[in-house]
Amino acid sequence: MKKQSGSLYHRFKPGVERPSNNADQALFFAFKDEELLLRETGNGYIVPTAASPQSAGLSYQCEHYLGLLDAQQCYALELEYSTPAPETCIFMPLRQVYLSIPEIEFLLAGRAHQIIEWERTHQFCGRCGMKPQSLKNERAKKCPTCGLINYPRLSPAIIVLVQRGNQLLLCRSPHFREGMHSVLAGFVEPGETLEEAVQREVEEEVGIQVQEIKYFGSQPWPFPNSLMIGFTAEYAGGKINVRKDEIEEADWYSVDSLPKIPGKISIARNLIDYFIDKQSRVSNL
Repeated sequence: MKKQSGSLYHRFKPGVERPSNNADQALFFAFKDEELLLRETGNGYIVPTAASPQSAGLSYQCEHYLGLLDAQQCYALELEYSTPAPETCIFMPLRQVYLSIPEIEFLLAGRAHQIIEWERTHQFCGRCGMKPQSLKNERAKKCPTCGLINYPRLSPAIIVLVQRGNQLLLCRSPHFREGMHSVLAGFVEPGETLEEAVQREVEEEVGIQVQEIKYFGSQPWPFPNSLMIGFTAEYAGGKINVRKDEIEEADWYSVDSLPKIPGKISIARNLIDYFIDKQSRVSNL
């Protein structure tokens, strides 16, 4: 069975307009740049709760209502850069938060981060330069002068596990940590289907062709605003010839000779684990 990332669907009800009744204890996903504020406990970390940002001693530039998680109100805050961490709290880079808090709270933290980033980068209308106004009933900004409406930006990107018999294709990008290898990924271009993006990215990056492209799963990736759409594909032909400005090296690997691979946070790891599990089942037949 294919592994999928966690889901907010059954427990989270999104919202835009702040409720008239204030919560006794709301969840505040408070960011200072790329770092999320967490409260330290004897058992690890939790997302801070408070009746209001002021009661928690937080100075912020903007606040966004996110919705209800199990009937608990949730907010995103962009903190003033000079805001110190309150007592018993720390700031932690979002990429490091995944194993420190429940997965559903990490997904909400990613949502909060993307909304804050959208607010920060859409201060003026891209068509006429006027200051847009936030709409009350949906997450959008409308220019009062020309009427242009902007929604939070999502950048779709494909990520693909390429298989050749009992081997998978792994590549190393120059920006990866030392020794790290992963599956191929790339942004979808205008006018392209997702399947065409898979074929193009694989051929551009490593010079081979693929076939039997199948959907695997998806994952929001808030670094800063991607939506990763995962696929599996079968090798169809060609010899590896890496595009040096994008990929340092690429090769075929069996499950007993894997290099360092991404952590559990990513759909890349889910794809690799899926291949490992499949090979394990084949070897046990």
